[in-house]
Amino acid sequence: MPVRSAWLINRTETQTGQSRADTRLSPIGTMAPSGALTTTSGVIPGSTDGEYLMSALYVFGENAGMKATVSPGRAVIQGRESAGAYPVVLTDYTEVTFEDGDASNPRIDLVVLRVRDAQADGEGVTEAALEVVVGKAEPTPQPPQAPEASLPLARVTVPAGASVGTGGIPWASALYDLRVSTVAVGGILADSWNRETPGGYPGQYRDTSSTLQRWDGTRWATYPRQTGGIAPQGALASGEYTGQYRDEAGRLQRWDGTVWRPAVPSSAYAIQTDGGYCATTSWVEAVADTNGPTVVATFTVPVTGAVLVTVGFMGNTGVDGQWSRMGATIRKDGALVVDAHEVRSAIVSSKALTSVSTTFRVTGLQAGAVYTAVSAYCSSATNNNGWYDNRFIRVDPLV
Repeated sequence: MPVRSAWLINRTETQTGQSRADTRLSPIGTMAPSGALTTTSGVIPGSTDGEYLMSALYVFGENAGMKATVSPGRAVIQGRESAGAYPVVLTDYTEVTFEDGDASNPRIDLVVLRVRDAQADGEGVTEAALEVVVGKAEPTPQPPQAPEASLPLARVTVPAGASVGTGGIPWASALYDLRVSTVAVGGILADSWNRETPGGYPGQYRDTSSTLQRWDGTRWATYPRQTGGIAPQGALASGEYTGQYRDEAGRLQRWDGTVWRPAVPSSAYAIQTDGGYCATTSWVEAVADTNGPTVVATFTVPVTGAVLVTVGFMGNTGVDGQWSRMGATIRKDGALVVDAHEVRSAIVSSKALTSVSTTFRVTGLQAGAVYTAVSAYCSSATNNNGWYDNRFIRVDPLV
């Protein structure tokens, strides 16, 4: 098999160890670290003419059957911490063969590039090789664990009953690429698949083919196209700093340190055109004899913490000389923040159908938080059925 590794044992008459050609072909140097004494295992990126992120060690199946092919390429494989990392090269296209499928259940196999080092693992074998790690056949199979000092290249689902005689493995649907890249220390990792692989140190960078990301010690943080600018749509799932802006489907949003909020909150408006009546002398948030729900306007508080609330309706009183009022309560997460009050209400005092409205200011709200303005009603007497129709609430941010 044309798999070679540098830094195993010296080539002698009885042992096939490292030759000068092995040393020239294998990637040698300080690669991206994963710890004080360990290296990030991975494939060396690159392709002819730079067309693809990486063409090395690609696993593919072209013909029906139980054999796949691995393309030539170079890689680095971390062994035990005390053993170090092994530079490895595959110099020719090489086939790997899969065992026939189980009669009843599918299984998942791994194709790995593996280094065995008798001096480090004590198993008596010193070589680099391509291997198929056979998984367990189950109704819902799971991939097997990769061996020590190995680099997973692909995951292959072997259907129940698969064999050369039954058409073999359906490569288009059965094969999943597992390759990850590694580069020299200080280099930018190439990673178009966004694998959930942690960085090795704060300040390390990777290119996801669409964005540049920096490892901050706990996660890969995506950079917008320019620091301090407005990040384009889809570039940032979460902000990098409080006060950062992004475009979200044409709406400008600001990162408040936890979630994205509208940069300039818009007006909120709710209306209910189904009428109802109220005959209670204390404030209630719903009217009787209606098919419509309570009027609720949900709004985001601007940076000033202040809004203008307008309430209105078309209605009349049931008794001459009595009155009916509509106001609004302000709630946050369901808890009452501002109660309805007569000085913040629209009022009718006639049996004649009348349209009325009022606007009042609310201050001291939490900037960036979401509140609701809920309709509220009361009557001057229990025998006065005040009628309310075309009820509405509008909330405007004061910026």
